[in-house]
Amino acid sequence: MKQYRFILSGGGTGGHIYPAIAIANELKTRFPDAEFLFVGAKDKMEMQKVPQSGYRIKGLWIAGLQRRITFDNALFPLKLISSLFRARTIVRQFKPDVVIGTGGFASGPLLQIATLLGIPTVIQEQNSFPGITNKLLSKKANTICVAYENLERFFPKEKMILTGNPVRQDVLDIDSKRSEALSYFNLDTNKKTLLILGGSLGSRRINQLIEKELDFLLASGVQVFWQCGNFYMSEYRHFSEKEDVQVVSFIDRMDLIYAAADFVISRAGASSVSELCLVGKPTIFIPSPNVAEDHQTKNGKAIADKKGALLIKESELEDKFESVFNKLLHDENLQNSLSLNMKKLAKPNATKDIVAEIIKLIK
Repeated sequence: MKQYRFILSGGGTGGHIYPAIAIANELKTRFPDAEFLFVGAKDKMEMQKVPQSGYRIKGLWIAGLQRRITFDNALFPLKLISSLFRARTIVRQFKPDVVIGTGGFASGPLLQIATLLGIPTVIQEQNSFPGITNKLLSKKANTICVAYENLERFFPKEKMILTGNPVRQDVLDIDSKRSEALSYFNLDTNKKTLLILGGSLGSRRINQLIEKELDFLLASGVQVFWQCGNFYMSEYRHFSEKEDVQVVSFIDRMDLIYAAADFVISRAGASSVSELCLVGKPTIFIPSPNVAEDHQTKNGKAIADKKGALLIKESELEDKFESVFNKLLHDENLQNSLSLNMKKLAKPNATKDIVAEIIKLIK
């Protein structure tokens, strides 16, 4: 039997990294003897997270363009040329059967070189509004796996497959883990748990909101588990001294914290939205307005419009947060309907469906 070789590229944030790892894990179950190589951007979080998941990774000297005039922007052409040459060397030496891109700076040069060398490529687009890199790469990609409908205006229709987003398989069955989860995180079994998620890098605006509203939340009778992000940990760590508050920079067991949570306040990154649909906990989305094409608002709105979650824009937090949270906390019918509607939107087989599309290119 042929020993297949796969290169995967996705990084910058957990929303690009974890889908790539989920795809690799599923490919590994299908082809235990396959070889895997990840390609990321030097100095980005994938350079730590991928090896922790048991895979090799090589880095490119690449970064995205900033929205303002900076020295890094002046270096961009040099970084791009360097990354294209490095990607060419990596691809020629590794000789992959397929190259898979899940977004992030490094996937652009890598997939561009793969297509030039005639190697099949697959794009996995997580968002309801694609970034410019995937829009450019889509013209030559073999297959584009998408998580949302109506993306024909961005991608060639004949290449698109609606699969949903790949997620960590350990979040598929969290109901049986609740008692373990409460013990693992040392949570009070007699209190409801509010989980705060600012994304893998943390969210300044959500952190500011929770700091301001913390006494209100504790007075509501909930205990707060607050993921603030590495960048903000020194600023918010001291709130862990309060009773019923835990502040962490990163969560290593997402399956368990989802199992422990009764309510969730979250950004609306594509991977978070997909995981939360599987988990089905009553959720308030606070999308970041500072991302390309405001895609987080579109991600969250796709769920809120189908009554699967509540959504508050950053500009509305001062006026609406307390009333929206109060209603969610005290209205069991609302909690149940949000959970039910959210789970209807889940795509638990997304990873398997994406891998099935990859296998079509190598058989």
